[in-house]
Amino acid sequence: MILPCLFIAVTDNMGRGVFTSENIDAGTVIEVSPVIVMSSEERKLLDKTLLHDYIFEWQAEKNNPAATGCCMALGYTPVYNHSYRSNCEYEMDFEAELIKIKTVHFVKAGQELFINYNGDWNDSKPVWFEAK
Repeated sequence: MILPCLFIAVTDNMGRGVFTSENIDAGTVIEVSPVIVMSSEERKLLDKTLLHDYIFEWQAEKNNPAATGCCMALGYTPVYNHSYRSNCEYEMDFEAELIKIKTVHFVKAGQELFINYNGDWNDSKPVWFEAK
């Protein structure tokens, strides 16, 4: 499920991003995305490709919560850009193999929607591509 008011467009400096054509209230689920779960071994291969920049950490093996697998989300989910001051958050449903995107603030029509790649919408730790 993707809200019909969402669209992908080119950003000024981040490639593509997800935007809204309508105002969206805080707490609104804007996308529910199925995922393709990959094992720890498949993750090692993906880390050598461009897809590495679009995958999410995932509990790859139900009997091993520490497994460092990943998932590829379908829909718009891989296109949301990162911000430490994000206006959305994502929630993983390991059992149903879904990622849900929800607004955490009111978002005006025309604005870009951001998630924090650290997982929590307000986590200010440096993300992997900014770490020194």
